[in-house]
Amino acid sequence: MSAAAITHSTLADDPWLQYICHACGYIYDEAQGDPDGGLPPGTRFADIPEDWACPLCGVTKGNFEPYLAPSLEALQAQARSRTASAPAVSRHAAPGVVIVGAGRAGWLVAEALRALNAQRPITLVTDCSGDLYDKPQLSIAMAKHLPAERLVRETGTAAAARLNLRLLAHTHAVRIDTSANGGTLRTTRGPLRYQHLVLAHGARAALPPGLPAALCWRINHLQAYQRLRAALGHTPRRVLIVGAGLIGCELANDLALGGHSITLLDTEPLPLARCAGEARASELLAAWGQLPIAFVGSVRVASLDPLAVPSPDGALQLTTTDGRQFTADQVIVAAGLQTPPRLAQSAGLAWDGGIAVTPAQLQTSVQGIHALGDCITIGGQASRFIEPIARQARTIAAAIAGAGDVPYEPRPASIRVKTSSWPMSL
Repeated sequence: MSAAAITHSTLADDPWLQYICHACGYIYDEAQGDPDGGLPPGTRFADIPEDWACPLCGVTKGNFEPYLAPSLEALQAQARSRTASAPAVSRHAAPGVVIVGAGRAGWLVAEALRALNAQRPITLVTDCSGDLYDKPQLSIAMAKHLPAERLVRETGTAAAARLNLRLLAHTHAVRIDTSANGGTLRTTRGPLRYQHLVLAHGARAALPPGLPAALCWRINHLQAYQRLRAALGHTPRRVLIVGAGLIGCELANDLALGGHSITLLDTEPLPLARCAGEARASELLAAWGQLPIAFVGSVRVASLDPLAVPSPDGALQLTTTDGRQFTADQVIVAAGLQTPPRLAQSAGLAWDGGIAVTPAQLQTSVQGIHALGDCITIGGQASRFIEPIARQARTIAAAIAGAGDVPYEPRPASIRVKTSSWPMSL
């Protein structure tokens, strides 16, 4: 698709419009365009070629509809109105729905629940600020040197006001105490009774043996991105990435475009070996020929240590099991995801590589507890992509609201690999 082939059918002085993806919630803004997808800023939606794909989930233009974002003034007015008319939610209020996790999954469940019931008590618990942003954009932000605040679509506070829910930000969920009629979620800000509990806490980046957590980065949320950006500073760095799957390749591509020198390691002989096949992986390597990316395959990490002779910038030395050594200023791990088991274990939930749920209602093995997103498995298969989350949220909301069966149907995922040097859909 050539940007030069795009013609603008709408007058330039007309207001810029936004369109939302049905599948994943991505918002296309005509003013910003999608430069990584070949659409320069100012590209009208009507002029987008039909083969354009959503940057997040890969669906086509036909899956978008017009979107009107609420203004800040409207959000503030809603918050004032609800504060004046609604009783404050307290720890002793009637139990409603408690959602753990404020990523895309948690917020989409809240949206779906609120669409079915305007008054149901909803509490969202998250260990971060709860701000809404698109996680797949983190790697792209590296190349563009974007500050974290540019990635935030809506603050957690504004979203909570819009949806009339209680947001407990910077709060850790500790354990689940179950009972016959609901239960209690123990948090670092006290216990929360619930009638329905939804686990949407996602998965965390896995840490292979030999890699101390204190010496390497795992970029799985906005706060980690902020800290890495600060550590990289404004000068080119030597960055070593362990893992050449989807995330590792996207980070390598975009950090290299951002001016850093990249060494990319993987246990497989080629990048994207588990999902792209030999031919397409070789195409990606060829496209990287002009970038400062050195791929090293068929290696395993043995250890990661500070240099024997300490350097002023705190450089690290990674050693592989075959004796090779690599020096880097920063080390990033992108070796897959693991669902943290602590909450599930505390409630005695069935486990199958993640929280095991039924496709009919995404119900766990304990009545009243549902789960969705990165933390679940269905028939032993993890759900680690964006497209299914909106459908999963609707299934759970319907089950909780008693709005009839809306069974979730697992489907093969269309994945867009956002390596701008050689983008591909799998």
